[in-house]
Amino acid sequence: MLAAGMLAFSSPMPARAADRTIYLTFDDGPLPGTENVHAVLRQENVPAALFMVGLHVETQPHGRKLLDDARSIPLATLGNHSYSHANSRYRNFYSDTAGVVADMQRANQVLGFKPPVPARLPGRNVFRLTRLFADDLSIDVREWQREWLDYELVGEAGFRLYGWDHEWVHSDDGKPVQSVDRLVSEIDHLFRYNRFARPDKMILLMHDQMFQDKFDGKQNLETFIRQLKARGYRFGDLARYEE
Repeated sequence: MLAAGMLAFSSPMPARAADRTIYLTFDDGPLPGTENVHAVLRQENVPAALFMVGLHVETQPHGRKLLDDARSIPLATLGNHSYSHANSRYRNFYSDTAGVVADMQRANQVLGFKPPVPARLPGRNVFRLTRLFADDLSIDVREWQREWLDYELVGEAGFRLYGWDHEWVHSDDGKPVQSVDRLVSEIDHLFRYNRFARPDKMILLMHDQMFQDKFDGKQNLETFIRQLKARGYRFGDLARYEE
């Protein structure tokens, strides 16, 4: 049985794949799996955005070292993914607008970032960029109305907010839901219909914990990137997403 929201279809290869760009993004590091993500990005020499959590830098084993390592990856863009990750209690987190802004700013201090900062809000698929303004359509309208000011004030505080177009889903323990072949099939299909925030540009959401050794994470990520290369997709630098 497919997970909620997943698609059922065959896997046609899109036309003009070389004109279509995928932006690899990884959330929640540093966590178990982060080292494998960094190793594969270096090995495959592709750009990616690493949205990091301040609390994880401070509490995970070798968290500071992994932050420093991320800075040294040639094609990596580092971003802010909050300090607390809302403690996974999103409604409570977004009920305190001043607290949301303060949490993001605290992460800046831990991560060593200065505005303007690439950022992704915890649990919310929101864009606040120069030419792209979009809210999370997956949440209830009343909830969006309660949270709208949070998004605005975070953006005004110097955060460039990036959402995503598709996700490599994981279960509660971090195990990837889609196989590599399944995910590539989904990407081919979605590019055929081209229903992204920006035409011909897909931001793909992944999470570091998916790439732990116990899930064959390094091999899966290598295989995934190599399959996309073989199909002619480009890999984009998120800092140039609006160009």
